[in-house]
Amino acid sequence: MKQSLKLLFCIGALLAPVQTVAQAIPIGDATAGAEIYRRECASCHQIGDGAQHRIGPHLNRIFDRGAGSHDDFRYSEALLRQGRDGLRWDLRRLDAYIENPRALVSGTRMSYRGMSDPERRADLIAYMRAYSDQPQNIPEAAPTARGREVDLSAEILAIEGDIEYGEFLSSECTTCHQRSGDHAGIPGIVGWPEEDFVVAMHAYKQKLRPHEVMQSVSQRLDDEEIAALAAFFRELGRE
Repeated sequence: MKQSLKLLFCIGALLAPVQTVAQAIPIGDATAGAEIYRRECASCHQIGDGAQHRIGPHLNRIFDRGAGSHDDFRYSEALLRQGRDGLRWDLRRLDAYIENPRALVSGTRMSYRGMSDPERRADLIAYMRAYSDQPQNIPEAAPTARGREVDLSAEILAIEGDIEYGEFLSSECTTCHQRSGDHAGIPGIVGWPEEDFVVAMHAYKQKLRPHEVMQSVSQRLDDEEIAALAAFFRELGRE
C-alpha cells in the first residue's frame, strides 16, 4: 500500500501544472534506508563525509554520474564498457541494478545478489540520494526520473528455447560476437547461463542498457526468439 501511494504521488507530480512541480516528492524513507545501507552495502561501499573507495567505489554524488567514472577506482571491464556505451546512474537504473546487478552489467564483479523488495530499494535509494546533487527528489529532474525496471514474469523465464531456431537467428549476433567465445573488445556470449542472456536482452529491449545497436536488435526479437538464442549460445559453450 505504501509503495502504491508513492507511485500515485509521482504520477500526480508528473501530470501537475508546471508551477507545482518544484515540490519535492520523496523517493522513499531515507531513515529506513540508512539501516538498509548499513546492513546491505556498508561492508563494501562508503558514503558521506570522508567516504573512500573500499572493495567497491564510494557512492557520494552517484546520481547522474556515468558508470565507471571514478578515475582512481579499478572497475570491471564490463562496467567500464557500459560506461563507454553511455550508462548513467539515474533512479531507474540504480533501482534496476540494486534489484539485480547482472540485469544491467553482465560480468560485473559486484557479488551482491540483489534486492527484490521495491519498497526497500526505494528507501535505500532515498538515503543514497541525500549524498548526491540537488535538486533532491524532484521526479522531473533527470537523476530521479523513475521508470520500469526489468520485470520478467516466471513465464518468460520458463520458456524453453529451441536450439535449432536459435542457431538460425544467431547470424546477426555472430557478426560481432565470436562463436569461439573470444571477447576481443566485444563481450563473449558463448556459454552464458540462459537466464543471464534473457535478462540482458530484455534490459536492452527496455532501454536500461544503453548500447544503441543492441537496443535495436532486441526490439526486433520476441520472447520466444530471445529464449531460442539463449539456448543456442548456452549449448555452443558446451561444444
